[in-house]
Amino acid sequence: MGEAELLTLIQGCRQQNRADQKMLYKTFYGFAMSICLRYANNRYEASEIMNQGFLKVFTNLHKYDESRPFKAWVGRIMMNTSIDYYRSNLKVAFMEDIEAAADIGHYDLPDRRLSYNDLLALIQQLPNAYRTVFNLFAIEGYSHEEIAKKLNISAGTSKSNLFKAREKLKSMIIKAEMYTGSNSAGSNDHFTSVTAVCIGVPFLINMIMR
Repeated sequence: MGEAELLTLIQGCRQQNRADQKMLYKTFYGFAMSICLRYANNRYEASEIMNQGFLKVFTNLHKYDESRPFKAWVGRIMMNTSIDYYRSNLKVAFMEDIEAAADIGHYDLPDRRLSYNDLLALIQQLPNAYRTVFNLFAIEGYSHEEIAKKLNISAGTSKSNLFKAREKLKSMIIKAEMYTGSNSAGSNDHFTSVTAVCIGVPFLINMIMR
């Protein structure tokens, strides 16, 4: 979709045009879902978060600055909606995660290939607290101080949960034995909508192993 066509679509949505709202939703569905899936426990929750996000998109279109990329604006709304969805439970989740966390040894990744969908499936298995910090730090690029402010936790807790998230991912990667080249997680319909995401496997592996 060209920029002029997108701006016309946005203007129609601002005027509450149902057809334009439906088209905007369809256009950015895959992108929005890919963000929500990273934060949600499953596709059902991701869909709920995404729909809440789109509601915010439509009700706040008058605030959108047309000099800035619209896709990035939508992405930020989806990320914030995902955080809001869990924020009420995050304090309890962080405490439970810290108290229940077992010591995990250091592992070396096997010399096998992982698909993006395999890694996304493993990230979704992380406890909410670990997953949220991992996403914000490793994928969104926030500092621990910024994460602390967003989640109402300390920077130390953010660092601790990032460390534990990485260790748990390493452990799951070793134990899952998903690297035979078969599309074990990739064949799961829960993850087929995110295959076009630009975050590559080498990038995620690097963030896990750092």
